[in-house]
Amino acid sequence: MTLDGLYAAMPVPLQNLACTWAGYRRARTRFTPHFHRRLREWQESGRSSRERLHGIQQERLFALASRARRHVPHYAKLALPEPRCEADPQRGIEAMLAAFPVLEKADYRVDPESFIAADIPPRRLLKGKTSGTTGTALPLWYTPEALAEEYAAVWRLRTSVGIGLFDPHFSFGGQLLVPMAQARPPYWRTNAWGRQTLFSLYHMTRANLPHYIDALHAIPAAYVQGYPSSLHLLGRAMLDAGRPLPAGKLRAIFTSSESLLAFQRETIEHAFAAPIFDRYGTSEFAVSMTACREGLLHVDMEFGIVEVEIEEENEHFVRGPLLVTGFANDATPFIRYRIGDVGTRAKRPCPCGRPGDVFLDVDGRIEDYVVTPDGRWIGRLDHIFKEQLDVAEAQIVQETPEAIEVRIVPRPSFDARAEAGLIKEIRSRVGDQIRIELVRLQEIPREPNGKFRAVKSAVGRQMGEEGNNR
Repeated sequence: MTLDGLYAAMPVPLQNLACTWAGYRRARTRFTPHFHRRLREWQESGRSSRERLHGIQQERLFALASRARRHVPHYAKLALPEPRCEADPQRGIEAMLAAFPVLEKADYRVDPESFIAADIPPRRLLKGKTSGTTGTALPLWYTPEALAEEYAAVWRLRTSVGIGLFDPHFSFGGQLLVPMAQARPPYWRTNAWGRQTLFSLYHMTRANLPHYIDALHAIPAAYVQGYPSSLHLLGRAMLDAGRPLPAGKLRAIFTSSESLLAFQRETIEHAFAAPIFDRYGTSEFAVSMTACREGLLHVDMEFGIVEVEIEEENEHFVRGPLLVTGFANDATPFIRYRIGDVGTRAKRPCPCGRPGDVFLDVDGRIEDYVVTPDGRWIGRLDHIFKEQLDVAEAQIVQETPEAIEVRIVPRPSFDARAEAGLIKEIRSRVGDQIRIELVRLQEIPREPNGKFRAVKSAVGRQMGEEGNNR
């Protein structure tokens, strides 16, 4: 029996114990001495000045560029970075970046191992996968320090709005917490060590949502974190039932991993009776932006640099594709990486008073729901493809409630074993009632604006619009 099978066979109390153990292990890797050191430093620098932040960026960029030139095969042929400019750090940053060509995702896809820094011992390298925004899973290497720095950026935001590291909270993420076959509540599990209640995204039917609402009202929590699509679905059900959370129960809502749409924000904040603080980041540890009370996204400048390839400009903003350079991941550096998203950077300081670069919006992933025949609404299904290294690209398309079409661009290694594994992974999230049609393509068409959507569901989109128009 596999570990997943063993977990599914456990009674709920033992599953809660397993979640608690997993939560403890995750916390040990995230909340290290390096995390606490960076968090203290960045809490202080975040209250400083734009000039000081540029100074920090210049020092970190110089260190990253120097190491990349010496120790990363992909960058070995590039010249050493320009000297630092103490009089004008911003000019020094621009000069250093100009020495690096734009890094395309295709460059990384061809030979990802050429990005691994040779001066980091293999025993210190952790292996993950890129975010899969384009439906493509690629290997990624990083160090414990990179993970700690990302969480330092996250927790600088959270502590700034009065949230403590071990405050009780609700989580709506993509983990498979509750066996698909389970037909009765609870549709959530508990990480007691982290004071975390984790809700399943894969049991959110109209019949089941009242049980979720009961739990939200009954279980103590200071904040909720999750995907906007899932929180919006639940928020709509709460408002339809006349059961929003009472004011003051939660202090904040933290969203990430999907684009937060305006109508979602309005519904979620009304239903959960707390302000939303959004975050934009990537699995590559290449960028981090965190929102303020004004709803704008601030670049965590100590973590990286964000450039805009300007396609539109006026007196208020510049807009275009983003090039990101992350300081944290020195194991596989991404320098001037075209991340695939478009952003709008404001030309004026944010009214909140926080210094540094601020974005009005970032257009990232906007996905549809898949609606199953038994009435479940399932969002954020790109998790399916993160482990599928035999698939170059993938997209889920739904035209009717009875079936989904899974379009894939197979790699040469894609065989019957890989196909069976892919179907099993899809079934684990959408259940057995929906028909799955696997379609092999040489290339998956992009949208008219050039962007890629991992999930296109006419059913979910239409039903969502009907709900929003009620």
